[in-house]
Amino acid sequence: MATFTYIDLFAGIGGFHQAADALGGKCIFASELDAEAKRAYFVNYGLMPDGDITKIANDEIPDHDVLFAGFPCQPFSIIGNRLGFDDIRGTLFFEIARVLEAKKPRLFILENVKQLSRHNMGKTLQTILHTLEKLGYRVYWDVLNALDFGLPQKRERTIIVGFLDNSVDFLFPINKITGKLEDILEADECVDEKYFASERIIEKRLAKHTSDYFPSIWHENKSGNISSYPYSCALRAGASYNYLLVNGRRRLTPREMLRLQGFPDTFQIVCNDGQTRKQAGNAVPVNVIKAVLNEVFL
Repeated sequence: MATFTYIDLFAGIGGFHQAADALGGKCIFASELDAEAKRAYFVNYGLMPDGDITKIANDEIPDHDVLFAGFPCQPFSIIGNRLGFDDIRGTLFFEIARVLEAKKPRLFILENVKQLSRHNMGKTLQTILHTLEKLGYRVYWDVLNALDFGLPQKRERTIIVGFLDNSVDFLFPINKITGKLEDILEADECVDEKYFASERIIEKRLAKHTSDYFPSIWHENKSGNISSYPYSCALRAGASYNYLLVNGRRRLTPREMLRLQGFPDTFQIVCNDGQTRKQAGNAVPVNVIKAVLNEVFL
């Protein structure tokens, strides 16, 4: 029997779903715009997400205990133009507020990029927090790094938690458990040659950089500077093809990217490489949400 019911807004491929189900949750509604992500969600969870949340009326959304939402991050991301609420995608937060006001779940957890906490000198986040508090919630926020929760990926995310019970005192989890790259990487001899960079690119990388780590993920920034670490820099949905290279030689496989986000190998890959790469880059780190939920339900 489920211990709580939840809805999954801007669901992607279900990072929140993975975390919640592991703790006894039952998803009773999901919403996602991207057709390929919806297909992956349905195959893996047996629930087809509804589409555009702006076109879904409150009475079409069932009552629920917990609301999850990784609302679109482009308006606040360092990669995006950071227009915030001046960008129409930024206003999608207010769709979350609409559902919270109508359904009053006892708990919500929202996720966005680290830059949300600094956008417009912190004013954007304060607008979000004030809106949530006006709805009657006691709200907490922090920036958590997937690297501290057993995943070998530096992925810092703003996490916002709200309780309808204003007497709740909440502390975010503090972990320092870095996952090991060797636990998520396939052996090179088992990786299809299509994932290997060209000899020209490999030689160029090796000429510019020598890593202190093995295994390592080599990262090339927009300026062409190369760095490497015993973990991955943040996966990005729209990054260049050779943005991250394992030991400077090959791209991550779709399965490796999903592992970096905490998805188990039982997660079925049903979309092509490009779509799965995009989906992994947009996903919420499962381990981070599991840790937050564990604190919530203590």
